[in-house]
Amino acid sequence: MLANALIITRREMRDSLRDWRIITPIVLLTLIFPWLMTATSGLAADVAVTWGAGPNAETIMNRLVPFSLMIVGFFPISFSLVIALESFVGERERRSIEALLSMPISDTELYLGKLMSSMILPLAASYLGLGMYFVGLIVSSRYVISPSLLLLIVVLTTMEAVVMVAGAVVASSQTTSVRAANLLASFIIIPMAFLLQVEAVLLFWGREEVLWALVLVLVMVDLMLVRTGMRIFNREELLSREFDEINLPGLWRSFKHLFACLPASVDLPRDGPAPRWTIWRLYRHDIPQLLRLQKLPLLVVVAVVVVASAGGWILALQYPLPTGVIDFQGVGDVDFTTGVADMPLLPGFDVRSIFVHNLRVLGIGLAGTPVSFGAVPLLLLLMPVSIVGFFAGEAACLGFSPLVFLAAFVLPHGIVELPAVVLATAFSLRLGASIMSPPPGFSISESLLLAVADFLKIFLLLVVPMLLLAAVIEVHITPMVMLYLLGG
Repeated sequence: MLANALIITRREMRDSLRDWRIITPIVLLTLIFPWLMTATSGLAADVAVTWGAGPNAETIMNRLVPFSLMIVGFFPISFSLVIALESFVGERERRSIEALLSMPISDTELYLGKLMSSMILPLAASYLGLGMYFVGLIVSSRYVISPSLLLLIVVLTTMEAVVMVAGAVVASSQTTSVRAANLLASFIIIPMAFLLQVEAVLLFWGREEVLWALVLVLVMVDLMLVRTGMRIFNREELLSREFDEINLPGLWRSFKHLFACLPASVDLPRDGPAPRWTIWRLYRHDIPQLLRLQKLPLLVVVAVVVVASAGGWILALQYPLPTGVIDFQGVGDVDFTTGVADMPLLPGFDVRSIFVHNLRVLGIGLAGTPVSFGAVPLLLLLMPVSIVGFFAGEAACLGFSPLVFLAAFVLPHGIVELPAVVLATAFSLRLGASIMSPPPGFSISESLLLAVADFLKIFLLLVVPMLLLAAVIEVHITPMVMLYLLGG
């Protein structure tokens, strides 16, 4: 498979290197920008010394140079992104796509060949810029960046390049014009620009360990984007797609059909009436089938809950609170009905406030699912579960039974609320996976509609009633259990 993909890569690279309109801007900007950054870094160091930074001047350089190096590496990738954006749709507009798609190779080999050819020039330009800036610093100011930090910047730059190029190639394979692909590029460049700001802050703080963790996150995103492109690329659809049109009535008909289908026997909409469904059928057949079919996301979310709670416990053992800081016996004297004054984001202690708050958090996670492939709901679940594990660990450190703590503060309503949140998070995760891996014969939009239909069945029929019941228990039963167990 790789041999055929390399044939496509060599063809694309030869065409790109022959076009002076591509090579000239890349070479000139890659050569000029590192020189400008070298001059800027030297000027900043001189200004720091002039303004009396003294011994802090070296610290300023240690923070400024890695940031400048990161910018130098990112800059060629951003303007070289046009190569990836026009990889498929550009050939379509130049009417050379038919000969390419008629080659006796698979869709996967064709996609990988295009992906590798779109990545070589941006990465080469980025590495050239990094090398010139590194050498320029040594020549101009005798400053040598540490090897570990240099390796971190190179790896970060490489992972960012793969994210941007892989996303651009996916956009190119799913659009009908270069103009549409260029507009979609904003959904790639803007998040990466925000990521660059986060990396800059971490570099100035000197948090290299966090940046290495960020590298692992980028590796996972790279794998997801490459897998998504390989899964959804289809040469027949690329040839037959004439114009992207938003057909709201057609989308609504497809959604109604997919919602009405049994999950175990779902099919694409056809001519004729949609299957009939009732609330009784949804509870008796659809919900059990969905829970059985979506075991993997459910197991993933349960694993996240276990790991997060264990992580919170371990953190509590490492940083125990002083004795007497928390008085569990005085909990009965606290009035939670007005909420917490210093934390306005927390809900008031009534059924409506708690129910609406939980729905709002799940809604935020659902809104962030498409752009994060399901990572946002997992993060929103990870934080409160970690906090519960942390306080259970702190209770153990203070000599208080963690089982009594959980039974008093969490279990009465958590035994209903936690399964509801796990269900919502698992089906949100499945919603994100539907973009990366549509079922055979389904387009991305059809796969997304199917995932939305399944999510609504679980959310409306199970999650919402369970959250409402949990809110009632939390307000009316949990305080009584708390007072009883704590001797209030």
